[in-house]
Amino acid sequence: MNTIAIIGGGASGMMAAIFAARKGAKVLLLEQNDRLGKKILVTGNGRCNYTNTYQDTSCYRSEQPDFIMQVLDQFPAEKVIAFFRELGIYPKDRNGYLYPFSDQASAVRDVLKQEVYRLGVDVRTGISCTGIQKTNERFSLQTSHGSLTVDQVILCNGSKAAPSTGSDGSGYALAKQLGHQIIPVLPALCALHCTGKHFRAIAGVRAQGKVSLFVDGELTAADTGELQLTAYGISGIPVFQISRYASKALYEQKEVVAILDFLPEYSVDEVKFLLKERANRQPEKTAEQFFTGLFHEKLAAVWLKFTKIKKEKLCGDFTDADIQRLSWMIKEFKSPVIKTNSYEQAQICCGGVDTTQINPETMESRLVPGLYFAGELVDVDAICGGYNLTWAWASGYVAGCSAASA
Repeated sequence: MNTIAIIGGGASGMMAAIFAARKGAKVLLLEQNDRLGKKILVTGNGRCNYTNTYQDTSCYRSEQPDFIMQVLDQFPAEKVIAFFRELGIYPKDRNGYLYPFSDQASAVRDVLKQEVYRLGVDVRTGISCTGIQKTNERFSLQTSHGSLTVDQVILCNGSKAAPSTGSDGSGYALAKQLGHQIIPVLPALCALHCTGKHFRAIAGVRAQGKVSLFVDGELTAADTGELQLTAYGISGIPVFQISRYASKALYEQKEVVAILDFLPEYSVDEVKFLLKERANRQPEKTAEQFFTGLFHEKLAAVWLKFTKIKKEKLCGDFTDADIQRLSWMIKEFKSPVIKTNSYEQAQICCGGVDTTQINPETMESRLVPGLYFAGELVDVDAICGGYNLTWAWASGYVAGCSAASA
């Protein structure tokens, strides 16, 4: 019986181990942490949004986007839901975002771990893999506990994001040792740092709005939702969704600018009309009082400073130019981006093993027969909403089944 070594006991690694073992393979699961599934515990703010009922190619990103759906189609969200229900996880549906009914990420980790052990997988924790070679149709693994020889290998080491959970990017070096190309690995699903001392004045403000990302003057990505303004820049789910494009552009030394729109449902002309009507209705109020009840006072103060409108000025004295400048503050608050948050604060990474070197039908390397990949190590990332875990489940399933059937 062939032995399959799975490097990495996270979401994709446990998934690969389960399905390889279910097909009768002898499975060895190596994890450098002292326990399996550590990163799962921090997903979904500790609740684990494990998949989403809405699935579309636009939810996933890669240098080769067609690759992704060929994998996901083999283990779609419906199968993810059924698989976890079989293990005892009943879904709590929040507008398509699925969580375990107990709202505990630990429940997802625990049922996977229980199934891994039930199937007799040889689990070895506290072991890191530092080298890999293939000779005479078998793989030699150099680990922190000596050498191992196995028939097939599935690399599920994860990315560089959240290194406190054990994701140190070691899998990229292993892939490179066997000749694979790595698309630059950069922080994603993270906050953006912007220029401007004014951000300290608006730190802590949350507002509904739209963020649009321009790279060298061209619109690259946009998203709408609750924006969070910080002392260093911008955060919140919409910012996370576009952050991978900022990371890539900054890496390529391009100019990156985020434009914030605090009334995306209105055109500029409609905002001008709204502000003019508001000023006419309260002519005795000051500019400092003008936005009360409409926008946060911290935002209003910064806008007045940018437009050079004195806070004592009466609304009845606003000129058309004042209204115009305030309208543009609301609709196009320009924020040049200078960097992203680090790997420590990023939820995931973009980049990874080049998917042109992987067969999407099997997740097997096109360069090295018997070598498979799964999870975040591969050049696939996704937006918030359970999609990155959906990729982990699907790619782990395909890799595990394929390796066991080879």
